[in-house]
Formats: sequence, structure tokens, C-alpha cells
Amino acid sequence: MSLDDLGERGRRASRERSADRAGAKPTLKTIAELTGLAVTTVSRALADAPQIALETRMRVRQVAEEIGYMPDRAAQRLRTGRTNVISLVLDPHEEILGYATSIIDGLSEALRGTPYHLVITPHFSDTPAIDPVRHIMRNRMADGIIFTRTEPADERVKLLVEHDFPFICHGRTELATAHPYVDYDNYAFAYHAARRLIASGATKLSIILPPDRFTFAQHMRHGFMTAVREEGVRFEIAKDVTLDSKSDAIRDYVYKQMAQADRPDGFVCGGEVSAMAVMASAYDHDLELGRDVHLVAKQTSGLFDQVRPRVETIYEDLSEAGLLMGRLLLKRIGGPVPVGELQALQTL
Repeated sequence: MSLDDLGERGRRASRERSADRAGAKPTLKTIAELTGLAVTTVSRALADAPQIALETRMRVRQVAEEIGYMPDRAAQRLRTGRTNVISLVLDPHEEILGYATSIIDGLSEALRGTPYHLVITPHFSDTPAIDPVRHIMRNRMADGIIFTRTEPADERVKLLVEHDFPFICHGRTELATAHPYVDYDNYAFAYHAARRLIASGATKLSIILPPDRFTFAQHMRHGFMTAVREEGVRFEIAKDVTLDSKSDAIRDYVYKQMAQADRPDGFVCGGEVSAMAVMASAYDHDLELGRDVHLVAKQTSGLFDQVRPRVETIYEDLSEAGLLMGRLLLKRIGGPVPVGELQALQTL
């Protein structure tokens, strides 16, 4: 061990002993005394102020961590007007496997090394989607909001834009007012999935769409219809189920489709659950995947990497979406930014 290492270890032990002797909760003043810096400098360093030298910020954070300093959020909010909280509003749906986990993983990476903490706010389908957003905004429970499953005339977007409250949504709207978003190109997904099925020899295509109220349902429909019209193939669009339906309902629907004399032989699957329903139904009807039935699935997890025979997939990177949303929201919170710099479209 070098002399420098020994010296640093000694200084660290001294700081820890000083904090222990104080016998009280460490404060900004404690860090100031241990570092020889002014309390205001310590505060700004912990807030990651760019005016403070990076070396100083790193030293202050190291000391804060060693002595177990925890900021008083109530006092911090009164002093700065900020909560250092990002709220992610999520509603549970089972079609996209690992959706929440992947989004959170990307967001956590974006917030790492910043003073911001991620708080999950649940929303359930039997309550208005605007309720949790309005509650967070009115009570200033977060400095920024992220929400998903955007609608063409989304009331949440209207509310947040009207009040100039920082947000990023996962998905686009059809509103005339531009707004921040990160979205996946679902038009391209459905279009290319349908074209691949036609190229594999499928003559009648089927697709289960998201509920009509979501913008990405329209994007998927448009992409699918463009492909089938270009090639003049027959098609079916599910009427009795959506991608939000329970997995048993999706399986029962696909099973009935395959029992038809004029059954579909190509399936565009907007998620892994619907793809598994197609695979199970084909097996139950003694149909062979890749010969009697073809499918292309949107993949968001590693599930189909382990499936044999291999399933043709198109990947949507949800972790990257979370990372992009986190970075763009932090940029928006930092100050006025042209809306065009707060928009991102993930392509195939």
C-alpha cells in the first residue's frame, strides 16, 4: 500500500471518528468542518452545481457518503423549490414482459450520479389517467414526471404543457402543440413484420392491436395496413381482444382463429404474450411453426432467445427508452430547452 493510500485511509478514519463523536445526524455544517469548505460551497457541490470544480464535488460527495449524510428533503425543498424527485407513473399490463423493470433500469442509469431519486407512482386502468399526474403536479411532489401509454389527445400532456411542468411521455400524441416524448416506431414495426410474413409465404395475416385509445395502436394499424395493401394479401384485425386482454383470452381467441377453414397463417405479434399464444395454439392444432404458421413478434426481453425453433423477432429496447427519458427530463428540468431537443424516436 502506498503512502498516499495510507494517508487517505487515515483522513477517512479521522472523518468517521469526528462524525461519531458528534453523536448527531450529520449536516452540511459537519461536511464543511471536515472539508474546510464553506457551507454554501458544500451545498452547491452536493447539488452538482457546474460552477463548483469537479474535484471539489467528488471530495464533498465522498465525505458525505463516509459520514452517512442524508439531506433534509423538506428543508431542501423550502430552500431551493425542488424535491430532487422524478416520478414515474406506471400502470400494470402483462403483454410487454419486463416493461417496468426495463424502463426503471434505464431511468436509474440516467439518474445515477445526480441528486435525483426515482419514485414510482401507480396508476390503475379503472381510474382516470390524469389523476396521479394532477396530484403530483398540484402538490409539487416531484420536479418532473414520466408517464406511458400516451393517447392522441392526451389530457396529461395538455395539463403539463399548460402549466409548464417538466415531463417526458413514452409515446406521442396528435396534439397541435409540440411536446417532449420518447417513442418507438410502431408503424415501422408492424409494416416490416407484415412484410417478413408475406416474404415467408404467408397468404392471410392477422394482428392483435393495442386498445384504440392509445396512439401506438393507430401507428401499428397504419403500418400493418400499408404492408397488406401493397401486397394485396388477405388479413384479419382482432375485434374481440387487444394486447391489454388477459393472456388466457388472447390464447382462446387465437385458438378459435386457427380452427377456421380459412385460418390466418401469418401473425404479427405486438408482444411476447400474444406470440406465446400463437405458438401454443399452433401446437394444440398440430400445426408446425415456420411451415403451417408464421409469426413475427416484438421482443422486449430475452425470452425468445431461449425458444426453439427460433421465433423471428423485432427488438424494442425499453432500457434505452428509460435512459433517453431520464436524460431528456433532466435536460428539461435544468432550464428552457427547445421542444425539438426533447424528442426521440427509437427506430428498428
